[in-house]
Amino acid sequence: MRGNDVVALFQSFAQAGVSAWAAGGWAVDAVLGRQTREHGDLDLAVDARHLPTLLALLTGDGFATTVDWLPSRLELTAADGRRVDLHPVEFAPDGSGIQRGLADTSFVYTADGFTTGTVEGFTVPCLSVEQQLRFREGYPPRQVDVHDLRILNDLRSER
Repeated sequence: MRGNDVVALFQSFAQAGVSAWAAGGWAVDAVLGRQTREHGDLDLAVDARHLPTLLALLTGDGFATTVDWLPSRLELTAADGRRVDLHPVEFAPDGSGIQRGLADTSFVYTADGFTTGTVEGFTVPCLSVEQQLRFREGYPPRQVDVHDLRILNDLRSER
């Protein structure tokens, strides 16, 4: 997934009033303010209430569902190879959220876990450094995770 693809998707989401935040590798690059590596997909934390609208937008843009693990995640792929990985989040009144996992697990998003960053000079909603670090705990890191963790830890140290 290229930076201009990410920007185009976020512009489409904003026009439709869809709340979605970059997660995964694009969120790392967004909080840093520049792209540091290639990205195979765009991970998105999505307000679960907006999932039907988001799916309609993506379908209209040529995406089709390739992995359906709802309520935890949904992956869509376009014929040109673009991929998005949707993670529906159910929000509480205080701004925190829960993403349901498989086998009665869940992932907690703290109210301060959401921020903005930049992709290709465009401001995008994304997960905060702290939220991204929490999500990278508890599993053996892949090479891309090692790369992302280095950046996130450096950003945390700068604050």
